[in-house]
Amino acid sequence: MNSLILPFTFPFMADAAMIAVIVAIPAALLSCFLVLKGWALMGDGISHAVLPGIVLAYAMGLPLLVGAFAAGMICALSSGWLDANSRIKPDTALGVVMAGMFAVGLILFTVFPPGVHLDHILFGNILGIGPGDFAQALPIAAAVTLALLLKWRDFALLAFDPVQARVSGLSVGWLHYGMLAMIAASVVAMLSAVGIILAVGLLIAPGAIAFLLTRRLAVMMALATAIATFSSLAGIWASFWLDSAPAPTIIVILTAIFVLAFGWRQLAPRT
Repeated sequence: MNSLILPFTFPFMADAAMIAVIVAIPAALLSCFLVLKGWALMGDGISHAVLPGIVLAYAMGLPLLVGAFAAGMICALSSGWLDANSRIKPDTALGVVMAGMFAVGLILFTVFPPGVHLDHILFGNILGIGPGDFAQALPIAAAVTLALLLKWRDFALLAFDPVQARVSGLSVGWLHYGMLAMIAASVVAMLSAVGIILAVGLLIAPGAIAFLLTRRLAVMMALATAIATFSSLAGIWASFWLDSAPAPTIIVILTAIFVLAFGWRQLAPRT
Protein backbone atom coordinates (compact mmCIF):
# COMPACT_ATOMS: atom_id res chain seq x y z
CA MET A 1 0.00 0.00 0.00
CA ASN A 2 2.86 2.37 0.77
CA SER A 3 4.22 1.96 -2.75
CA LEU A 4 0.83 2.95 -4.16
CA ILE A 5 0.62 6.26 -2.34
CA LEU A 6 4.32 7.09 -1.97
CA PRO A 7 4.63 9.04 -5.27
CA PHE A 8 1.67 11.25 -4.37
CA THR A 9 3.10 12.18 -0.98
CA PHE A 10 5.45 14.55 -2.82
CA PRO A 11 3.71 17.89 -3.48
CA PHE A 12 4.98 18.22 -7.05
CA MET A 13 3.72 14.71 -7.88
CA ALA A 14 0.35 15.40 -6.28
CA ASP A 15 0.04 18.64 -8.28
CA ALA A 16 0.98 16.80 -11.46
CA ALA A 17 -1.69 14.15 -10.83
CA MET A 18 -4.30 16.79 -10.08
CA ILE A 19 -3.75 18.86 -13.21
CA ALA A 20 -3.49 15.70 -15.34
CA VAL A 21 -6.97 14.64 -14.21
CA ILE A 22 -8.32 18.18 -14.65
CA VAL A 23 -7.32 18.32 -18.33
CA ALA A 24 -8.04 14.64 -19.02
CA ILE A 25 -11.77 14.86 -18.26
CA PRO A 26 -12.78 17.43 -20.92
CA ALA A 27 -10.31 15.90 -23.38
CA ALA A 28 -11.90 12.47 -22.91
CA LEU A 29 -15.42 13.82 -23.44
CA LEU A 30 -14.33 15.70 -26.53
CA SER A 31 -12.54 12.64 -27.88
CA CYS A 32 -15.84 10.75 -28.06
CA PHE A 33 -17.34 13.29 -30.45
CA LEU A 34 -14.12 13.69 -32.42
CA VAL A 35 -13.99 9.94 -33.02
CA LEU A 36 -17.66 9.76 -33.99
CA LYS A 37 -17.43 12.80 -36.25
CA GLY A 38 -14.20 11.70 -37.92
CA TRP A 39 -12.31 14.68 -36.54
CA ALA A 40 -9.66 12.67 -34.73
CA LEU A 41 -6.82 14.62 -36.35
CA MET A 42 -8.40 18.00 -35.59
CA GLY A 43 -6.89 17.96 -32.10
CA ASP A 44 -3.51 17.09 -33.58
CA GLY A 45 -3.74 19.95 -36.06
CA ILE A 46 -4.78 22.54 -33.52
CA SER A 47 -2.18 21.40 -31.00
CA HIS A 48 0.58 21.98 -33.56
CA ALA A 49 -0.87 25.24 -34.83
CA VAL A 50 -0.72 27.02 -31.46
CA LEU A 51 3.08 27.40 -31.67
CA PRO A 52 3.12 30.71 -33.62
CA GLY A 53 0.59 32.17 -31.21
CA ILE A 54 2.81 31.28 -28.25
CA VAL A 55 5.88 32.91 -29.81
CA LEU A 56 4.03 36.07 -30.90
CA ALA A 57 2.41 36.42 -27.48
CA TYR A 58 5.86 36.30 -25.88
CA ALA A 59 7.21 38.86 -28.35
CA MET A 60 4.31 41.23 -27.56
CA GLY A 61 4.49 40.71 -23.81
CA LEU A 62 1.14 38.91 -23.59
CA PRO A 63 0.34 35.73 -21.63
CA LEU A 64 1.45 32.74 -23.66
CA LEU A 65 -1.93 31.03 -23.33
CA VAL A 66 -3.66 34.04 -24.91
CA GLY A 67 -1.54 33.61 -28.01
CA ALA A 68 -2.02 29.85 -27.97
CA PHE A 69 -5.81 30.17 -27.83
CA ALA A 70 -5.87 32.78 -30.61
CA ALA A 71 -3.71 30.61 -32.88
CA GLY A 72 -5.76 27.52 -32.09
CA MET A 73 -8.97 29.33 -32.96
CA ILE A 74 -7.49 30.61 -36.23
CA CYS A 75 -6.51 27.06 -37.17
CA ALA A 76 -9.90 25.62 -36.20
CA LEU A 77 -11.97 28.30 -37.89
CA SER A 78 -9.80 28.36 -41.02
CA SER A 79 -10.03 24.59 -41.41
CA GLY A 80 -13.77 24.67 -40.80
CA TRP A 81 -14.27 27.47 -43.33
CA LEU A 82 -12.21 25.72 -46.01
CA ASP A 83 -14.14 22.51 -45.41
CA ALA A 84 -17.48 24.28 -45.78
CA ASN A 85 -16.60 26.53 -48.72
CA SER A 86 -14.36 24.49 -51.01
CA ARG A 87 -13.99 21.10 -52.61
CA ILE A 88 -11.04 20.34 -50.34
CA LYS A 89 -11.67 17.45 -47.97
CA PRO A 90 -11.54 18.15 -44.21
CA ASP A 91 -8.31 16.27 -43.58
CA THR A 92 -6.61 18.08 -46.47
CA ALA A 93 -7.76 21.50 -45.27
CA LEU A 94 -6.57 20.73 -41.75
CA GLY A 95 -3.23 19.42 -42.98
CA VAL A 96 -2.53 22.53 -45.04
CA VAL A 97 -3.46 24.95 -42.25
CA MET A 98 -1.71 22.98 -39.52
CA ALA A 99 1.53 22.46 -41.46
CA GLY A 100 1.67 26.09 -42.48
CA MET A 101 1.07 27.45 -38.99
CA PHE A 102 3.47 25.01 -37.32
CA ALA A 103 6.19 25.91 -39.84
CA VAL A 104 5.61 29.62 -39.23
CA GLY A 105 5.81 28.94 -35.50
CA LEU A 106 9.18 27.23 -35.81
CA ILE A 107 10.53 30.16 -37.86
CA LEU A 108 9.20 32.68 -35.34
CA PHE A 109 10.74 30.63 -32.53
CA THR A 110 14.19 31.24 -33.99
CA VAL A 111 13.49 34.96 -34.51
CA PHE A 112 11.81 35.65 -31.14
CA PRO A 113 12.97 32.84 -28.84
CA PRO A 114 10.57 32.83 -25.87
CA GLY A 115 11.67 32.40 -22.27
CA VAL A 116 10.17 28.91 -22.27
CA HIS A 117 12.26 25.99 -23.51
CA LEU A 118 10.88 24.44 -26.70
CA ASP A 119 10.73 21.03 -24.99
CA HIS A 120 8.31 22.44 -22.41
CA ILE A 121 6.08 23.80 -25.18
CA LEU A 122 6.15 20.59 -27.18
CA PHE A 123 6.09 18.01 -24.36
CA GLY A 124 4.78 19.95 -21.36
CA ASN A 125 6.29 20.52 -17.93
CA ILE A 126 3.82 18.74 -15.71
CA LEU A 127 6.24 18.37 -12.80
CA GLY A 128 6.95 22.10 -12.76
CA ILE A 129 3.44 23.51 -12.78
CA GLY A 130 2.39 26.21 -10.34
CA PRO A 131 -0.78 27.93 -9.09
CA GLY A 132 -1.00 29.97 -12.30
CA ASP A 133 -1.30 26.80 -14.37
CA PHE A 134 -4.20 25.60 -12.23
CA ALA A 135 -5.86 29.01 -12.49
CA GLN A 136 -5.69 28.79 -16.29
CA ALA A 137 -6.55 25.12 -16.80
CA LEU A 138 -9.37 24.69 -14.28
CA PRO A 139 -11.84 27.27 -15.68
CA ILE A 140 -11.29 26.06 -19.24
CA ALA A 141 -11.70 22.41 -18.27
CA ALA A 142 -14.83 23.17 -16.23
CA ALA A 143 -16.42 25.23 -19.02
CA VAL A 144 -15.76 22.61 -21.72
CA THR A 145 -16.96 19.76 -19.50
CA LEU A 146 -20.15 21.60 -18.55
CA ALA A 147 -20.93 22.54 -22.16
CA LEU A 148 -20.50 18.96 -23.35
CA LEU A 149 -22.58 17.48 -20.54
CA LEU A 150 -25.42 19.96 -21.14
CA LYS A 151 -25.43 19.70 -24.94
CA TRP A 152 -24.17 16.17 -25.56
CA ARG A 153 -27.37 15.08 -27.32
CA ASP A 154 -27.14 18.01 -29.74
CA PHE A 155 -23.50 17.28 -30.49
CA ALA A 156 -24.35 13.60 -30.90
CA LEU A 157 -27.03 14.34 -33.50
CA LEU A 158 -24.63 16.65 -35.32
CA ALA A 159 -21.99 13.90 -35.37
CA PHE A 160 -24.34 11.13 -36.55
CA ASP A 161 -26.62 13.06 -38.93
CA PRO A 162 -25.90 16.74 -39.68
CA VAL A 163 -28.87 16.98 -42.04
CA GLN A 164 -31.29 15.73 -39.40
CA ALA A 165 -29.73 18.12 -36.90
CA ARG A 166 -30.43 21.04 -39.23
CA VAL A 167 -33.98 19.87 -39.92
CA SER A 168 -34.58 19.50 -36.18
CA GLY A 169 -33.92 23.20 -35.74
CA LEU A 170 -30.52 22.97 -34.10
CA SER A 171 -28.05 25.78 -34.69
CA VAL A 172 -25.67 23.61 -36.67
CA GLY A 173 -23.25 26.45 -37.32
CA TRP A 174 -22.98 27.35 -33.65
CA LEU A 175 -22.52 23.70 -32.69
CA HIS A 176 -19.90 23.20 -35.40
CA TYR A 177 -17.76 26.18 -34.50
CA GLY A 178 -18.47 25.70 -30.81
CA MET A 179 -16.90 22.26 -31.04
CA LEU A 180 -13.86 23.75 -32.78
CA ALA A 181 -13.60 26.41 -30.07
CA MET A 182 -13.72 23.77 -27.34
CA ILE A 183 -10.96 21.78 -29.04
CA ALA A 184 -8.77 24.89 -29.16
CA ALA A 185 -9.57 25.74 -25.53
CA SER A 186 -8.80 22.19 -24.39
CA VAL A 187 -5.45 22.21 -26.18
CA VAL A 188 -4.63 25.46 -24.38
CA ALA A 189 -5.61 23.91 -21.04
CA MET A 190 -3.35 20.92 -21.73
CA LEU A 191 -0.40 23.04 -22.82
CA SER A 192 1.37 23.10 -19.44
CA ALA A 193 0.46 19.51 -18.59
CA VAL A 194 1.20 17.39 -21.65
CA GLY A 195 2.42 19.94 -24.19
CA ILE A 196 1.48 20.53 -27.79
CA ILE A 197 2.38 17.17 -29.31
CA LEU A 198 1.09 14.77 -26.67
CA ALA A 199 -2.23 16.61 -26.26
CA VAL A 200 -3.47 14.72 -29.29
CA GLY A 201 -3.22 11.44 -27.36
CA LEU A 202 -5.77 12.61 -24.80
CA LEU A 203 -8.02 13.98 -27.56
CA ILE A 204 -8.17 10.68 -29.46
CA ALA A 205 -7.28 7.61 -27.40
CA PRO A 206 -9.97 7.68 -24.66
CA GLY A 207 -12.80 8.02 -27.18
CA ALA A 208 -11.28 5.43 -29.50
CA ILE A 209 -10.94 2.92 -26.66
CA ALA A 210 -14.49 3.53 -25.42
CA PHE A 211 -15.80 3.22 -28.99
CA LEU A 212 -14.37 -0.30 -29.14
CA LEU A 213 -16.05 -1.28 -25.88
CA THR A 214 -19.60 0.04 -26.24
CA ARG A 215 -22.18 1.19 -28.78
CA ARG A 216 -24.02 3.61 -26.47
CA LEU A 217 -22.82 7.20 -26.45
CA ALA A 218 -23.62 7.89 -22.79
CA VAL A 219 -21.68 4.80 -21.74
CA MET A 220 -18.92 5.72 -24.18
CA MET A 221 -18.52 9.15 -22.56
CA ALA A 222 -18.40 7.64 -19.06
CA LEU A 223 -15.89 4.98 -20.12
CA ALA A 224 -13.67 7.51 -21.91
CA THR A 225 -13.62 9.73 -18.83
CA ALA A 226 -12.78 6.81 -16.53
CA ILE A 227 -10.05 5.56 -18.88
CA ALA A 228 -8.46 8.99 -19.23
CA THR A 229 -8.55 9.58 -15.48
CA PHE A 230 -7.07 6.15 -14.69
CA SER A 231 -4.36 6.53 -17.34
CA SER A 232 -3.41 9.97 -16.04
CA LEU A 233 -3.02 8.76 -12.47
CA ALA A 234 -1.32 5.52 -13.52
CA GLY A 235 1.05 7.41 -15.81
CA ILE A 236 2.10 9.81 -13.06
CA TRP A 237 2.54 6.90 -10.64
CA ALA A 238 4.53 4.76 -13.10
CA SER A 239 6.76 7.66 -14.15
CA PHE A 240 7.90 8.01 -10.52
CA TRP A 241 9.14 4.42 -10.37
CA LEU A 242 10.45 4.28 -13.94
CA ASP A 243 12.11 7.69 -13.71
CA SER A 244 10.42 8.59 -17.00
CA ALA A 245 8.64 11.71 -18.25
CA PRO A 246 5.02 11.66 -16.96
CA ALA A 247 3.24 12.91 -20.09
CA PRO A 248 4.65 10.28 -22.50
CA THR A 249 4.05 7.61 -19.85
CA ILE A 250 0.37 8.57 -19.73
CA ILE A 251 0.10 8.26 -23.50
CA VAL A 252 1.91 4.88 -23.47
CA ILE A 253 -0.62 3.57 -20.96
CA LEU A 254 -3.50 4.85 -23.11
CA THR A 255 -1.96 3.13 -26.13
CA ALA A 256 -1.59 -0.13 -24.22
CA ILE A 257 -5.24 0.02 -23.13
CA PHE A 258 -6.25 0.65 -26.75
CA VAL A 259 -4.32 -2.44 -27.86
CA LEU A 260 -6.03 -4.52 -25.17
CA ALA A 261 -9.46 -3.17 -26.12
CA PHE A 262 -8.82 -3.84 -29.80
CA GLY A 263 -7.68 -7.38 -29.06
CA TRP A 264 -10.74 -8.01 -26.90
CA ARG A 265 -13.03 -6.70 -29.65
CA GLN A 266 -11.36 -8.93 -32.23
CA LEU A 267 -11.66 -12.03 -30.05
CA ALA A 268 -15.15 -11.32 -28.68
CA PRO A 269 -18.03 -13.26 -30.25
CA ARG A 270 -19.85 -11.34 -32.98
CA THR A 271 -23.40 -10.33 -32.04
